[in-house]
Amino acid sequence: QGRLMETGGGSVQSGGSLTLSCDASRIVFQTACMGWFRRTPKNEREAVATISPDGRTIYAESVKGRFTISRDNDKKIVYLQMSSLLPEDTDEYTCAARTPPAALTSCNLRDGFPFRGQGTQVTVSS
Repeated sequence: QGRLMETGGGSVQSGGSLTLSCDASRIVFQTACMGWFRRTPKNEREAVATISPDGRTIYAESVKGRFTISRDNDKKIVYLQMSSLLPEDTDEYTCAARTPPAALTSCNLRDGFPFRGQGTQVTVSS
């Protein structure tokens, strides 16, 4: 079984909201940099949000102000709250982790995240 497991995907209308969850109980969560990814139109994986072990967040311009990433270190879960959803947000969203020592020096959108979940589908209809 994978180390990361996403839940919470589904179908909503444009303008709606969804919250994704990622169970990361199989990794050393407290010191991990966590991220949420989706695919670009060129089928490349891109990070939409990251959160460092101490809670600092970074967002892609396309989701800034609409998505919020957060983490619960006690439950070992990372969340992605998505609001004001647009049809172009339709995608498979994947949770990913970057563990120490790399996570302790950098937790940015373009970093490598070697641990990934299977993904959860989000569909936004117009």
